Amino acid sequence: MNTKLTLRMDVDLVRTAKTEASRRGKSVSQIVGDFFDTLASGHHEQAALPPITASLVGILKNHGVSEADYRKYLQEKHS
Repeated sequence: MNTKLTLRMDVDLVRTAKTEASRRGKSVSQIVGDFFDTLASGHHEQAALPPITASLVGILKNHGVSEADYRKYLQEKHS
């Protein structure tokens, strides 16, 4: 059984959604429904990382390197 759902969104977002729906050959309602199905199923697909990137994921875990350290490094490198 289908029922009506009203969403309020920024006009640019609606325009983008309609364009994307058209590109996919679907309606905005179908895309939103697919999204909600994904949320309900708990199945979230992650985009596959390139092999080199995948090999680096987590490499600095538990090494005491913080985001602040990285920002400091970048500031020194580019100044």
